[in-house]
Amino acid sequence: MDPNELVRLIEILNPQNKPGRITVITRMGAENMSVKLPHLIRAVRRAGQIVTWVSDPMHGNTIKAPCGLKTRPFDFIRAEVRAFFDVHEQEGSHPGGVHLEVTGQNVTECIGGSRTVTFDDLSSRYHTHCDPRLNASQSLELALIIAERLRKSRIRPQQPLAPLGV
Repeated sequence: MDPNELVRLIEILNPQNKPGRITVITRMGAENMSVKLPHLIRAVRRAGQIVTWVSDPMHGNTIKAPCGLKTRPFDFIRAEVRAFFDVHEQEGSHPGGVHLEVTGQNVTECIGGSRTVTFDDLSSRYHTHCDPRLNASQSLELALIIAERLRKSRIRPQQPLAPLGV
């Protein structure tokens, strides 16, 4: 999305700029996150708009496995989450949330993770009726990564946001 278009949409949807009204959900893959998200954050900040930034690393990383099933590579999901936090750290903005699709079951719907679900494993416990979900192990692994990033951001002194020049 073009940064100016995002600003226009936010102005239309929240003309009073009330906090808590707008959540911008990013779902663009790790490479695009590092390139495009900084421009969006800067445009929103320049306009003085108040938004909550949320990452959806699931939907931008769905692929079709050789067997024909939809899957999501854990490495792609993890990379997008890390890029989301990296960009917010670099921009001095606040990452407001992460949307994940998870189950506590030991499914084989997303490939990768520390227990290494492979393409060959997908059909053994593929139970989703819609989109592939992270299994319990993958969910915990990603939660620990997010928790560590949040812990580090709490320890690091917060710098005041410098106004951006036009």
